[in-house]
Amino acid sequence: MRHPQAIEMDLGLAGQKAFITGGNAGIGFAIAQALVSEGASVGICARDRSHVDKAVAALREEGGKAVGVVADVTVPSQLKRAIDQIIGELGGLDLLVTCVGGDVGQPWLMENTSEDWSATFQLNVVHSADAVRAAVPYLRKSGRGSVLFISSITGWRPGPTSQYAASKAALIHLAATLALELGPYGIRVNALSPGSVGDTDGWKEYRQMNPKVMEAFEKEEFPLHRMVTTQEVADVACLVLSPRGSGLNGANITVDAGQFRPHAIRFPSEV
Repeated sequence: MRHPQAIEMDLGLAGQKAFITGGNAGIGFAIAQALVSEGASVGICARDRSHVDKAVAALREEGGKAVGVVADVTVPSQLKRAIDQIIGELGGLDLLVTCVGGDVGQPWLMENTSEDWSATFQLNVVHSADAVRAAVPYLRKSGRGSVLFISSITGWRPGPTSQYAASKAALIHLAATLALELGPYGIRVNALSPGSVGDTDGWKEYRQMNPKVMEAFEKEEFPLHRMVTTQEVADVACLVLSPRGSGLNGANITVDAGQFRPHAIRFPSEV
């Protein structure tokens, strides 16, 4: 649902076709909802059929054109198949959002492994590069191709976990690099770095388990004394993707309500 007090602004997204990895929940689903509300057609993918079907049904209930496929984005062949299938159903591609992300392994360096690092980079960075590679031929045909990587403020402000932070930093730099490489083809590439997003499942659960820690975290680390919402992140994502954001290329846009420390968890040396 769109915020009841939201001011409508024509972003020029009507009729555009978008593909979102991880568009079934959290930030990805909020972006899908926002794009549908702007008149775009949306394709999503996730690993679980029931999650895909539920998200697609919800988007269609809002009056949008939405399709979904099952794919593990860490497997390049599955990701390419998903992109090709979605593009076939939508009839083209103008917008690409890579939202699947996370970390593998324990929070601290001495407790995780090189395999954890490889898996985390595959999940965050390599899947994004693979998605762009598969989408470029279609984005070139669009003439207004726009790519958005969902990174994190942890990518430029140090915070646990190190493999996650490093991969999100790499994603920001990948956006800047591909903006130069793909710009001559009329394709923009940007990164968006949300802060802690309070209405995602992970933060809801953490708040329930650590209410006093969360109260102190929001009071000390947020000038607004609150986290951002998925809707606030999605609204900025739509602007960056849209023709109204055509001056943005190779940028990293932060949506964090002024947050300083990236996580309520502290490094061992700070405890």
